[in-house]
Amino acid sequence: MLNNLPQVTKNILILNIVFFLATFILKSQGIDLISSFGAHYVNSPLFQPFQVVTHFFMHADILHIFFNMWLFLMLGAYLENIWGPKRFFIFYICCALGSFALYNIIGVYEIEALKNQLVLEKFDLNEINNMIQNGEYNSANFENNPVYHDYVVKSYTPMVGASGAIFGVLTAFAILFPNTEFRIYFLIPVKAKYFVGLYLLWEIYQAYQNNINDNTAHLAHIGGAIVGAAIVLFWRKSDRTNFW
Repeated sequence: MLNNLPQVTKNILILNIVFFLATFILKSQGIDLISSFGAHYVNSPLFQPFQVVTHFFMHADILHIFFNMWLFLMLGAYLENIWGPKRFFIFYICCALGSFALYNIIGVYEIEALKNQLVLEKFDLNEINNMIQNGEYNSANFENNPVYHDYVVKSYTPMVGASGAIFGVLTAFAILFPNTEFRIYFLIPVKAKYFVGLYLLWEIYQAYQNNINDNTAHLAHIGGAIVGAAIVLFWRKSDRTNFW
């Protein structure tokens, strides 16, 4: 199967699988690649610049990587065959970076608000950040103070996965081939424009709920979709080659 995949799609698939296997092999030895390579908010004490790139090769579990790569193989390979490897690679990376950007726009603001509130409540922010960097926190404050709790959770929790880029791919496919049918549960036919449109509306609704206990980065999905749509519409306007 790998021999039949276009170049960029194949290499991205391999990288995701390698990172996934390394994550679970090293986890048994006490090394947490999710925390190291996942994308923390840029104003989190755990943020590192390389996470901007490494996070979209990381996945939390087998279902996470399976569904991402399944969609990527079906639709990404199709787009790469149409656009060519260079254009598709640029598109994929831009969608992934766009998802990271939107995820941070809201998250950075929320973390700054929590920092300000902690300072007002006479907490030592440097001490809290040092504890977080050492993998620690004050359990009593965590249980009893909602501001402290939210700051620790937001600082510790990384964004991982190729989902932002995959949403860009989904959106591009729906714009270019709106009447192509997906088979939901392999049975129910739904046109791409309706499937992707409803999916995005659901993501917007979930992002609006802003549930801190929701482990899905809905804003990242929306960011990838926005960038994907913008790129496709721009390319289609300026260059009709390989567009329908």
